[in-house]
Amino acid sequence: MTVPPLPDDPAILKAREALFEQARNWPLFHLIGMELEDMRPAWSMLKIAWRPDLTQPAQIMHGGIIATLIDTGIAHAILLTDARYTEGSLSVVSVDLRVKYLRPVSSGVIHCESTVPRIGKQVIHADSVVRNEEGKVVARGDAIYMVVTRDRLQRDEAGA
Repeated sequence: MTVPPLPDDPAILKAREALFEQARNWPLFHLIGMELEDMRPAWSMLKIAWRPDLTQPAQIMHGGIIATLIDTGIAHAILLTDARYTEGSLSVVSVDLRVKYLRPVSSGVIHCESTVPRIGKQVIHADSVVRNEEGKVVARGDAIYMVVTRDRLQRDEAGA
């Protein structure tokens, strides 16, 4: 893992702190115990601990929890890449998420490192690697996100 340097840009630092605050208060994070460990432009690190209520019948972490960790990690890696995302004029939505499950998670904490190798005007490509406490890869994910305006999201939500 190579943590990219944190830019010395006051706007990015302010947006970063606001996103950390949002993550600390977001109900989904509380519900499943997800934590934002760090984020930089085009990079993030999130974690979640195995719990019995997050498992499927074989007592391994449910794949949907891992997919949520990947999707959320990628979103946080994207959010500091363009000030318009944190100002609210633009948003990003996942349009394709692929997850490859490589080994089960039956205890401990998993960490999701997400990176954004390509940002276009409307399409963003991103990747994640999820590792267990021993550093072994338990899942890999990649996603395509679409950049949309906030008013378009509201129109689509209203059925317009």
